[in-house]
Amino acid sequence: MSETTKRDYYEVLGVERGAGSDEIKSAYRKAALRWHPDRNPNAKKEAEERFREATEAYSVLSDPQKRAVYDRYGHAGLGDRTGMGPDFGQTIFEDFQDIFGFGDLFGFEDLFGTGGRRPGRRHVERGADLRYDLQLSFEQAAAGIHTKIKVSRHDVCGTCHGAGAKPGVGMVTCQACHGRGQLRYQQGPLIISRTCSSCGGRGRVIREVCPQCNGRGRVEQDRTIEVRIPAGVDSGTRLRISGEGEPGANGGSPGDLYIYVQVQEHPFFERRGSDLYCTIPLSIPQAALGTEIMVPTLDGEERLRIPEGAQSGQMFRLRGKGLSNPHEGGRGDLYVTIQVVIPAKLTREQRKLFEALAETLSVENRPAERNSGFFERIKEIFS
Repeated sequence: MSETTKRDYYEVLGVERGAGSDEIKSAYRKAALRWHPDRNPNAKKEAEERFREATEAYSVLSDPQKRAVYDRYGHAGLGDRTGMGPDFGQTIFEDFQDIFGFGDLFGFEDLFGTGGRRPGRRHVERGADLRYDLQLSFEQAAAGIHTKIKVSRHDVCGTCHGAGAKPGVGMVTCQACHGRGQLRYQQGPLIISRTCSSCGGRGRVIREVCPQCNGRGRVEQDRTIEVRIPAGVDSGTRLRISGEGEPGANGGSPGDLYIYVQVQEHPFFERRGSDLYCTIPLSIPQAALGTEIMVPTLDGEERLRIPEGAQSGQMFRLRGKGLSNPHEGGRGDLYVTIQVVIPAKLTREQRKLFEALAETLSVENRPAERNSGFFERIKEIFS
């Protein structure tokens, strides 16, 4: 049919020019069922023309780019780019499996002359994902590391390239489908094709299995993968490495590798997100008179000044001395809580000194009011 005699694609499907994709899909389904040659045995030639015309219209109007060109320039703008290539029939099958409920419906290769009957397509599956549990020390998690891990997975057999058959002599033509990969049968007015279950659509079956993989098409192998663990990860962090899972079946894409991180606890620091907390003991004179202490951090010791009159439970902050934040960037802080240590036993000399000190200090041992500073400090300690 020449460009000058072609009908408008919107007219062919019976839709308005502003029709949505769902409306176009529904209109094509109705047209395909109406003009299928098996439903029109007394006007088969006309039905084939109408069926092909509707399919060509759908191939253009269902593609946003082709539709935009057609809306602007008409048939002349498309030229040969109607999408009716060798694989177009299978694409239509896949698009309409949810509507018709079966695969190769109408024999597109016969109707459109796309190169003769081909073996059916095998079911393509994405490969399975793999999991790897990685144990890190607190220091490794804080600094981040580059490391190598060994993962066991099933790779495609290098001898048979996944076929499962001995190369050269291992495959024979399937007797169930005679090499076509499909079995055809009639259901009402339709001729339906299904993938051959005996050969899985390949058209051939294994006669002699591959000695390397024993017919499985895959062999278990250890694979060494280099991974980068960012600084500041915590227990429960999950890292994804795309494409390092199990290979897909029948050419499907591989799965992913997920690394689950478990971080050991630190004997001194307590972690809360990206912040660190620790407790430093002080003697009574240090707390009363004030002092300077050296506080351990992830980057080495840091000097901290304690003012005179410091109270047990008082907290001090060292900015930027916590952990790196792998999600938001920057670093957390280090919070240092001082704990004034009361000696359990005193020497005779120490007792005399405390008794002398007690005579100079007087504290009224009565309950303090709830809004007093004493209770506020107690609340801070236990909050």
